[in-house]
Amino acid sequence: MTSWANSGTRDLHLDLRDALRPGTRGAKDALMAALREAARSGRLAPGTLLPPSRTLAADLGLARNTVADAYAELVAEGWLASRQGAGTWVVDTAHALPAASPVPPRPYGARVAPVHNLMPGSPDVAEFPRSQWAASVRRAVMNAPTEAFRMGDPRGRPELRSALADYLARARGVRTSPDSIVICAGVRHAVELLVRTLGGPVAVEAYGLFLFRDAIEACGVETVPIGVNEQGAVVEELDATEVTSVLLTPAHHNPLGMSLDSSRRLAVVEWASRTGGFVLDDDYDGEFRYDRQPVGALQALRPDRVAYLGSTSKSLSQALRLGWMALPDELVEPVVESAGGQQFHVSVLSQLTLADFIAGGYYDRHIRRMRMRYRRRRDALASALAPLQVGIGGLAAGVNMLVTLPDGAEPEVLRRAGEAGIALTGLSIMRHPAAGSSVAQRDGLLVGFAAPAEHAFPAAVSALCDVLRGSGL
Repeated sequence: MTSWANSGTRDLHLDLRDALRPGTRGAKDALMAALREAARSGRLAPGTLLPPSRTLAADLGLARNTVADAYAELVAEGWLASRQGAGTWVVDTAHALPAASPVPPRPYGARVAPVHNLMPGSPDVAEFPRSQWAASVRRAVMNAPTEAFRMGDPRGRPELRSALADYLARARGVRTSPDSIVICAGVRHAVELLVRTLGGPVAVEAYGLFLFRDAIEACGVETVPIGVNEQGAVVEELDATEVTSVLLTPAHHNPLGMSLDSSRRLAVVEWASRTGGFVLDDDYDGEFRYDRQPVGALQALRPDRVAYLGSTSKSLSQALRLGWMALPDELVEPVVESAGGQQFHVSVLSQLTLADFIAGGYYDRHIRRMRMRYRRRRDALASALAPLQVGIGGLAAGVNMLVTLPDGAEPEVLRRAGEAGIALTGLSIMRHPAAGSSVAQRDGLLVGFAAPAEHAFPAAVSALCDVLRGSGL
C-alpha cells in the first residue's frame, strides 16, 4: 500500500504502513490518526483542501466508504470542515497542539537579544540595491542562452568571469583573465578549496579571522601562526616553517587594520617563488578605502604564486554567497577538481545577475555611494569615542573599527554590551590559540560601523559609549 495520496492537483503524504500491520487498528482509525497527526504537527495548515474521498481511497488502496467515514468523524471532532461543492479542508489545529515546553534560562545571565547590531564584517543590508538588482535579474534571465541552464563550465559562468576580470584589473590592480577565475560560494569556500588542493600546513596571521582557522583545520590541515606588528604580518617567520601556503590580509589587516608594509609584500612573494609555496590574498574589504593612498592587490606582484580571493559579503550581502578566486594558472584545474569538477556551489542565476550588475556599472555606483556613507559613519564613531579612554585603529579602510581597551577590560565590556543588547566581537577570539609570547595579548573590540541601518546607527553608537563609560572608560 502506498503512503502517498495524489489528488491530481496536489500530493498528500499519509504514512499508514505501520498502522495497518496485522494486529493493529483498522483502516479508518489509522487514516484518522494520520490526518490528526498531520494537522497537529502543522504539515496540514488550516485551510488546506483535502483530496475527494474517492481520490484518496483510490490512492491509498482503501474503500471509499472508509475514507468518507473518516472525514465525517474528523468533521464532527472539529479537525475538518466540509461543504457540498466546496470539498473538505482542515479547520483549526491550534487547540490540539501540545503545550509548549518551558524555555530554559539563557546561559548568559542578563544578556538580552541584540538590539544594536555592531557585528564586524557586515554591510548595511538595508541599503541593498533592490531595484537595480531586480532589473539585473530580469535582464540576466531574458538574455541568458539556453545552455546557461545546464551544468556548464566548472569555473563558473563566462559572463561573470569576464566581468570580474575587467573589474578587478581596474579597481584592485589584479592581473588575471577570465580563464583563471573560479567562482565559489564566498572566501571561506575558496580557502577550503585551496587547502584541499595545496595541503598543509598553512601559515596564518596570529591575529586573524577564526572562521578561516576553523575551516582549514576542519579539512584536517594544521594552521601555523606568524606574528603581526605595526608593519603587518611578520612574513620573515615563514622561513622557519614548513608550510605550503600562507593566508594573509595584506591590503587591510583583519582585525588590526594596518596594510602590509611594501618591503614585506616583496618578501612574501619572494618566499613563495623560492620555496614553491603560494600566498592566499584575502582582499576582504578592498573596495572601501577612505584615505588617498590606495593599496592594490598583492596578487599583482606575482600572479603565478598568489591566489586572489574576494566576494560580495562586504559590498552587497553575505547572504548572496558569491565569491571568486583569481588563481595562478597551474592551480585552476586542481581547484576545480577539489570542488567536485562541477559548478554547483553558486546558482547560475546569481552569477548571471552579478555579471549584469557589474557590466552595467551598478556595482561601481553602489560601492561609491556606500563608501561615502561608511566614511561618515567611521568619522562619527571615532568622534564619539574620542573622549573615552580607548584607542581606535583600522581607520584607513573597511567596515570595522578596532577599539583597543586597557589590559583585562575586554571581558567586562563584552558582558555589559551583552546586557545592553549590543552585538559585537571581542578581539581575543581573533588570536590564534598557538600564538606565542612574542605576539602580544591585546584587549579590544571589533565594531562593525557598517552593519546598522542608517536610522539605527546613532542609537547604536550611543549605547556603545554608555557601555564603555559604565566600564570606567
